[in-house]
Amino acid sequence: MTYKHESARRPGYAPLNHSWYAAKSPEPARHAPLTGRADASTVIVGGGFAGLNTALGLLARGERDIILLEAEQIGFGASGRNGGFVFAGYSLGEQALLDKVGVDRARDLYGRTVAAVNLIRERIARLDIACDVVDGGVIWANWFRDPAVLRRRQQLLAETYDTHWQWIPAGAMHEFVHSPRYHDGLYERNAFHIDPLMYARGLAQAAARAGATIHEHSPAVRLARDGEGWIVFTAHGEVRARNVVLAAGGYLAGLDRRVDRAVLPVATYVMVTEPLGDRLKEHLRTQAAIYDTRFAFDYYRPLPDTRLLWGGRISIRDRSPRSVQRLLKRDMAKVFPAFADARVDHAWSGLMSYARHEMPQVGRRAPGLWYAQAFGGHGVAPTCAAGEALADAIVGGDERCVAYADFGLVSAHRPVGYLAAQASYYSAQLGDWFKRRLEG
Repeated sequence: MTYKHESARRPGYAPLNHSWYAAKSPEPARHAPLTGRADASTVIVGGGFAGLNTALGLLARGERDIILLEAEQIGFGASGRNGGFVFAGYSLGEQALLDKVGVDRARDLYGRTVAAVNLIRERIARLDIACDVVDGGVIWANWFRDPAVLRRRQQLLAETYDTHWQWIPAGAMHEFVHSPRYHDGLYERNAFHIDPLMYARGLAQAAARAGATIHEHSPAVRLARDGEGWIVFTAHGEVRARNVVLAAGGYLAGLDRRVDRAVLPVATYVMVTEPLGDRLKEHLRTQAAIYDTRFAFDYYRPLPDTRLLWGGRISIRDRSPRSVQRLLKRDMAKVFPAFADARVDHAWSGLMSYARHEMPQVGRRAPGLWYAQAFGGHGVAPTCAAGEALADAIVGGDERCVAYADFGLVSAHRPVGYLAAQASYYSAQLGDWFKRRLEG
């Protein structure tokens, strides 16, 4: 059985990561590209959080001879470009998860992400990963006057998931976040924010120290069956392994059509302002990261040097930095009019992978062929949970990867799926606007 490479890179694919994270950090020593032939117990395709966490999970369980192939550099894709929020849960909300799989399975899946938040915090400390950790929690800010959506979620989390978020009355909310746009809110204490690119690089360094071999600038171009194992071919080399893990996210590996066709690579946008000094403290009196209750929500967080990192929007278009800056600066000014004249020093976009069922796809495609993708913009903790689940499955012989068996490789119906996703997003935006208008 042979799987041939398909060109899966979307228009706007950038040769370099132009994020603020990349600009502010010195380039680490690079891992050499793969040349010649190599043997491994497991070869992982993708040097983002999903691939790196799987490598660390396997190494922690005694597996050796792990090879990781990255087409660009470690953290090049969504893992090195995201907002840096570390919190529990999935793109699929807690109520929808409960409705889909029932109480026991929902508790197990959500609990895996809670455990992942704790494991990430522990790994950062134990492995001494310098990634600008701010352990200040996350605030879910209510864009609307009606507090019912907050009360329902707070009650559901407490009663079903044994997770307790603190109520923030409107008066206190305005003390924390000085914006006329918000009303009350909820505070999630067991959450924090990080520099995700530094974190990805730290995971790679830890994996390499533990014995994994990492090759950057080594795009996998073909996958072939080799007896009971597999061969992964790159431009200048090949790896034979018992197991292959496909973890390329929105930057599709192009090695297995069914795996690739199960996701939509969708863009989201991020920018970072100039240092705002005391102006930031006047309007944001918290170290928590923040997102709001709209479907099409903003998310942002204060940075250690008084910059504001701002993200939002979902689109099938991977826009230019100038376009991203224009859109997000307008969004920021709606929340903080005082920052309308702030200079934007960096703006970028990146591709996430979404599944129609809004849950990660983690499992086995064929004997020895595994996948981890579709983290849908909520990937920092869920990729850690997925890496642990895959490591358990590979080492323990769990052929189904039972933890995520309810959410398989459902076709995303590209290219029609792009139009449907964009239409759904615009519809949700319209619903948010209409609800706000009704409130006056």
